[in-house]
Amino acid sequence: MGTLDGKVAVITGGASGIGAATVRLFVREGSKVVIADILDEQGKKLAAELEGAAVYQHTDVSQESEIKAALDLAVTRFGRLDCLFNNAGLGGISGMIEETDTAQFDATMAVLFRAVVLGIKHVAPIMKRQGSGSIISTASVAGLRAGFGPHVYSAAKAAVIHLTKSVAMELGESGVRVNCICPGAIVTPIFGRHFGLSEKEIADKTPLLNQAFSIVQPIRRAGQPEDIARAALWLASDASSFVSGHELVVDGALSNGRGWSEAQAGTELMRAALAAK
Repeated sequence: MGTLDGKVAVITGGASGIGAATVRLFVREGSKVVIADILDEQGKKLAAELEGAAVYQHTDVSQESEIKAALDLAVTRFGRLDCLFNNAGLGGISGMIEETDTAQFDATMAVLFRAVVLGIKHVAPIMKRQGSGSIISTASVAGLRAGFGPHVYSAAKAAVIHLTKSVAMELGESGVRVNCICPGAIVTPIFGRHFGLSEKEIADKTPLLNQAFSIVQPIRRAGQPEDIARAALWLASDASSFVSGHELVVDGALSNGRGWSEAQAGTELMRAALAAK
């Protein structure tokens, strides 16, 4: 018996990284899933792997009509919709603030924030009619603390966090929960795509990312897509039925502050400086 038996989910960005890990976990736990993504080859391959428990739908989340089509597909194919995971993302525009290009700004916000608004907009009537549902969005520790991401990315993720809290106040009255997850240093293809790498190049670089990410937080290993998938599973399940308006941080304690070893080293340097004659 699975945690999500009888439930149906739509997962945007579901063909790779956090999305694909979540698709696989949800299916193992009994859910039917619509994989919504623009990576057609990977999405179709994943759906075929899951043998009828999942269906792939090409979905560019910067297009409102395509978001709605993915949600409608879940209802027509599986009869209901219990969970929307707004997970599609990209690194987006980066660089100095005075170098901000308006078109790139708009494209970044279209995926990272506007798509979340539109996903919730179109899933809300479905879930309100059912009197139940769980809406989850991927935010980031960059939305909680400065210095963890580019300016626009960080601002968009902060907006997702506050949107989560605001909409939870409205939809809770209809039995619908709204939460978000704030990942830390998770090894996903988004980093490689941001630098223009191919999927093969990304796969080749993954061991290096694992090594680099293993030292940036107190828990000395890189975060994995499965870590976020397990958090999403809990938020999608009835086990979290009294949790709404919450940002669930999954970051190995990265966002808590300076690491213990770093702080101790700083203290020793200060002590040495004060003792010097």
